[in-house]
Amino acid sequence: MLNTAHEAYLENRIESAAPLELVRLLYQGAIGAVREARRSLAARDIAGRSRAISKAYGMVAELTVSLDRERGGEIAFRLAQLYDYIMRRLMEANLKQIDEPLVEVLGLLSTLDEAWQQLQEPATAPAPARPWEHALPEDAVTAGYAWTL
Repeated sequence: MLNTAHEAYLENRIESAAPLELVRLLYQGAIGAVREARRSLAARDIAGRSRAISKAYGMVAELTVSLDRERGGEIAFRLAQLYDYIMRRLMEANLKQIDEPLVEVLGLLSTLDEAWQQLQEPATAPAPARPWEHALPEDAVTAGYAWTL
């Protein structure tokens, strides 16, 4: 029952999320999966490690396909390269059963998540009274985002 309630909550959160929040949800999910992979690796749980790495890989792959390479330009190109590198490191960690690539991936994903959080919550802008009416910052609109969702 708890899993069902949690899954329903997550599904509702995903369906009602704004595009920036969806990107953050993918980052946070991938970060959680990499942490789970590290725990499973330490516990010598091969199936758990493989499952967690596959989950993280799938989330990074989803981030890759959501890139809008036309509007995102150089940023989208660089993110695609970084996501490709992250996915290769995840495969290496799974195949060689080593922690070092997972530590690196965790650091990269955490840094990206922090950057997206700053986009989502600009430090200079006051919080809107009604968050659902929050408009994107003018510079973000003119620069174009490097993703679509």
